[in-house]
Amino acid sequence: MTVLVGYASAHGSTREIAERIAARLAERGVGAETAPLDAVGDADGYDAYVLGSAVHQMAWLPEATGFVHTHRELLAGRPVWIFSVGMPAALRGPWKPMAAKEEPKVTEEVLADLSPREHAMFSGVVAPEHLPGPGRAVFRAMGLRYGDYRDWEAVDAFADTVARSLHPAPGSP
Repeated sequence: MTVLVGYASAHGSTREIAERIAARLAERGVGAETAPLDAVGDADGYDAYVLGSAVHQMAWLPEATGFVHTHRELLAGRPVWIFSVGMPAALRGPWKPMAAKEEPKVTEEVLADLSPREHAMFSGVVAPEHLPGPGRAVFRAMGLRYGDYRDWEAVDAFADTVARSLHPAPGSP
């Protein structure tokens, strides 16, 4: 069994999360390959998929939604998990409740083409150079903070869920 852990990353944070998921799957005995979604050659060459994208303006990046749309029939017949990488952990104060509202908006376009087994929403890295000039001012005015908000334990737990689904423990249904 080989799993594609495909990703669309703007600044590298999503790529690093995809690499962590693939490594964790390998530790659990599941063959996994990572690749940027816009560079996947033979999408049919995999038994299962873990697909992820950075989130910009509350949506997956175009290369990720394009992959899902192009391969929707193939993906419909195989196990698929998805993950999104945004900045919910950077939200503070009165903005914190916005994080819960982000997930349905982020996955809206993807779920039109796909029925994944699970979706995980992770926080990524937010650095000043990731935001355009006016975006930096708004970010700071909202009281948000730059930093690396990745929760590696949550990433590992997600990967473990995928691994258990693909290789259930002996005697489990």
